[in-house]
Amino acid sequence: MSSESIFFQKTKTPDFHLRSISFSKYEGDWSSLPHTHPFSEFFYIISGKGEFFIDGDTIPVRPNDLILINPNIEHTEKAKISAPMEYIVFGVDGMAFSFPKKHAEDAPLNYGHYSYSSVQNHLIQFARLMMQEFLEKKPDFELVCRNILQILFIYIFREQHISLISDEGMRISKECAAAKRYMDANYSKNITLDTLAEMTHTNKYYLAHSFSECIGESPIHYLLSRRIQAGKELLINTDHSILQIAESTGFSSQSYFSQAFRKETGMTPQQFRKQQG
Repeated sequence: MSSESIFFQKTKTPDFHLRSISFSKYEGDWSSLPHTHPFSEFFYIISGKGEFFIDGDTIPVRPNDLILINPNIEHTEKAKISAPMEYIVFGVDGMAFSFPKKHAEDAPLNYGHYSYSSVQNHLIQFARLMMQEFLEKKPDFELVCRNILQILFIYIFREQHISLISDEGMRISKECAAAKRYMDANYSKNITLDTLAEMTHTNKYYLAHSFSECIGESPIHYLLSRRIQAGKELLINTDHSILQIAESTGFSSQSYFSQAFRKETGMTPQQFRKQQG
């Protein structure tokens, strides 16, 4: 008699749970208003065509496309009048997605767009099963939904370099999320507290206090840190001059960049580049 044992490695995942699930179909030239949610969402396009507008980007979608969106990211969708769009949408609390960046100096991505025809049957079957559990709410239905969702994530992530992370750092107010998102995407521009207050339609003193409470540092210090991080990535991955890097990361002069860089890291940009070299 012979036997074969298989041992599975235990991996730690965020403590997430299914908040909502729905099958939606929109006919005609339909669109929703821009909005945000304090939880992650992912959309699977079953049929039809349309466009998603996420974080200032426009993404055309078609059948078997998957859209993943992190908490507090502004988005909306629009169906094509000639091809009514049908999709499944999941809302998930307690987790977010970590997406790979195209370039080292890019800001962290807050959404992903993929084609998943290979998991179509699995995804639809799992979605229907989760919806049945979610609606009937039998004993331990939340545990069943979580386990099905985790299996579904495995099917999806096998094909992409995506990972699950806790959404703890993303549980912030809509205004803070908008200000942070704006600085991440526009750190090279001239940004002041007045700029952020105007953009978020809030009082600048309220925003400064709220941002510090949510993020743990003031908006201006966050912006400075974001610029220095971008500078580090350019020092490592390009041969741009210090002046070019200073200008491309939003600093008013090379000397100010060097001063701020040294204060943050304990070394000059030149020393940092040499150390990484």
